[in-house]
Amino acid sequence: MLSGEKMVRRDARRLPEAALEELRRRTVAAVESGLSRSEVARLFGVSRKTVGSWVSSYRDLGEDAFRPRTRGRRPGEQLALSPGRQAATLEAITGRTPEEAGLPYRVWTRQAIAELVNREFRITLSPRTVSGYLARWDLLPGPGVLDVQPGIDPAQSRAAEVVRLVWHRTPSGLDVLLAVCPRGSLFFDVRTAPFDAASAADFLRRLADQLARPIDVVVRRWPARATGLVRTWPGAPDDRITVRFL
Repeated sequence: MLSGEKMVRRDARRLPEAALEELRRRTVAAVESGLSRSEVARLFGVSRKTVGSWVSSYRDLGEDAFRPRTRGRRPGEQLALSPGRQAATLEAITGRTPEEAGLPYRVWTRQAIAELVNREFRITLSPRTVSGYLARWDLLPGPGVLDVQPGIDPAQSRAAEVVRLVWHRTPSGLDVLLAVCPRGSLFFDVRTAPFDAASAADFLRRLADQLARPIDVVVRRWPARATGLVRTWPGAPDDRITVRFL
């Protein structure tokens, strides 16, 4: 800001929605480009606290953070992805690996979904926002199912990554295989047909490839009909993978 230029503090809450969205975008872009929050506050005539709040929201929610939240909207109306784009994204990941979708990942992750959405729709989503969509699409099991359970010690094997394997079927009939690490990383595969021993083993091999280290797979609460298939594996899929049933 030029010396002598008078700063006019504005009340962002009084701006029209379109103007407020544009102000949020420009403010966050300025901070992301390297300006300090104090400089940006002076530049755009808002408080430093407001700048910090907008930047934090963007880093948590991605594009959703820019859209004003108006009372009385119908559920889902303010989502970054329209219902049609949500359906297209879910279809794009079902029965396909990220590599088949042109992405540099061996298994699906929240980051891979975010990159797919950005490529297809030019919309930026944070991992937290992607988690919300995964829950909306019923790809995640109920609360607590993915929590690290007592008896699963991340430090048990320093050489291997401990992952918990969970099978999940959605109300619409999709089968989902999920692997979660104690630190919260989530990996998954979505199919229209049930996983058998071969497809489950293929998922674990691709997971070991992506993690670039051996994996110690802990299986809990596996469906009875699928457990028999898993136990028919001739040992682990390869020497990088061990499988334990708790």
